[in-house]
Amino acid sequence: MQKIPATVITGFLGAGKTTLIRNLLQNAGSRRIALVINEFGDLGVDGDILKGCGVETCREEDVVELTNGCICCTVADDFIPTMEKLLERADRLDHIVIETSGLALPQPLVAAFNWPEVKARVTVDGVVTVIDAAAVAAGRFADDEAKVQAAREADESLDHDNPLEELFEDQIRAADLLVLNKADLVDAATLSDVRAKVEAEAGRRLAVVSAENGRLPADVLLGLKAGTEDLIGERRSHHEIHHADGHAHDHEDFESFVADGGEVASIETLTEALRAIIAGHDILRLKGFAAIQGKPMRLVVQAVGQRIETYFDRPFAPGEARETRLVVIGLHDAIEDGEAAIRDAVRALGESPRAAAE
Repeated sequence: MQKIPATVITGFLGAGKTTLIRNLLQNAGSRRIALVINEFGDLGVDGDILKGCGVETCREEDVVELTNGCICCTVADDFIPTMEKLLERADRLDHIVIETSGLALPQPLVAAFNWPEVKARVTVDGVVTVIDAAAVAAGRFADDEAKVQAAREADESLDHDNPLEELFEDQIRAADLLVLNKADLVDAATLSDVRAKVEAEAGRRLAVVSAENGRLPADVLLGLKAGTEDLIGERRSHHEIHHADGHAHDHEDFESFVADGGEVASIETLTEALRAIIAGHDILRLKGFAAIQGKPMRLVVQAVGQRIETYFDRPFAPGEARETRLVVIGLHDAIEDGEAAIRDAVRALGESPRAAAE
């Protein structure tokens, strides 16, 4: 029996993975595609957005959400059983697309395709790594060596390794295709510089394409025929290199929680308040849904740094609570220290029905 191809879509927080997948589904033609969506945090934002895609390839039964933690850490408990269920379906799938958490190491997930239960029936068509070109151009993932050295000299007991930089590098190293997304936010010369940087991080030649708002033809993303499960051993992550003894990977550097609020007066009020919250607490990523007074539709909120994107995706269902729920993701120390203040600030945007009931 011909193996079912699977595409792993990875990339840092806010790079545009969900938007790229949404566009892929809308242009997939007659392909029967199943999605496995893994998120960092308990609120399934990405899966909910994709279920509301509005086309046949976005059927709710085709979307599997894994919110128990990072998929690269729960391969045996979550990923393998999920794949087995998909393979047991009566209607044979044409393709499987897996969106990893923005904090995931792709390497352990791809290696899991070598498990006998999976390898006989599925092959990794390719690993697609989505890069936020504007963020890279702004130096968001670049280490300041002089600053780190000065801090080390001031306190030698501190560990100043940059987990964001390592994640960025590892997701590039695993790739078969790099997508420089949000290319419209930088000029041609800057985009060329970003391309050179990510190619250098990869350490080998691989395909690189640019995209605006995740728009690429389905045939660019699917049909790579890379067989990456047989190649991933040569693309080891920082963690695998530094912990060859099998030390378990974890995400103690990061923290997430859900902040609840009620209806907000306007989109402008919401974005202005969120920019202040993000700046005040060094939040890496913020995403979720909001209710705007007088608007019958739910507002999707996506924020990376000070860049906030919003759009209405669907009407509120009858009986559905009109509230604001946001996943907040950041470095552990900053988020842990500011969690109460962040929750209060989101709640102040409008009293949450959920909070009022409590």
